[in-house]
Amino acid sequence: MLIQPREASGVAYTAGRRPARALPPVTLPMDQITLNGFLTRLGASLALVAATFNPTGHSFIHWIAGTFPAVNPIQAIAGLLLLGAWVFFVHATWRSLGSFGVLLGTALCAAIVWWLVSIGWLRLSNHSVLSWVLLFMLSLILAIGVSFSIVQRRVTGQVAVDEIERR
Repeated sequence: MLIQPREASGVAYTAGRRPARALPPVTLPMDQITLNGFLTRLGASLALVAATFNPTGHSFIHWIAGTFPAVNPIQAIAGLLLLGAWVFFVHATWRSLGSFGVLLGTALCAAIVWWLVSIGWLRLSNHSVLSWVLLFMLSLILAIGVSFSIVQRRVTGQVAVDEIERR
């Protein structure tokens, strides 16, 4: 027996079945950008950058340089974990900001450093402070990149999706 759908008030009905209703969109905490969310992303990116290199001498680069070319297993594991985190942050930043956005962010950070030097708040001869400022700027670009897709989705209503090639 074939059941024919019938129209009633613009909703399709079938005999013995309830109409399909659209569910309201679910808003997840990750869909919203808050100051705490951005600061968490900034903290994570700063931890990644500082764990990789920092001027204190306590970083992965300093650790591996002390034993190079010999690398022990724990150094290899730490290096691979850092590499994975860098791939995640850089890929997310590049996907959300694009080449132009990363270039613009880098140029803005360079202009800020230039301004800080020109007003005397930052001296190029103080390598430690200059290194920390540059590391913070890199962390800021990564945090903005990781957060920007959420802002873009909220402003435009468009969701960025990867194109999948059909074979």
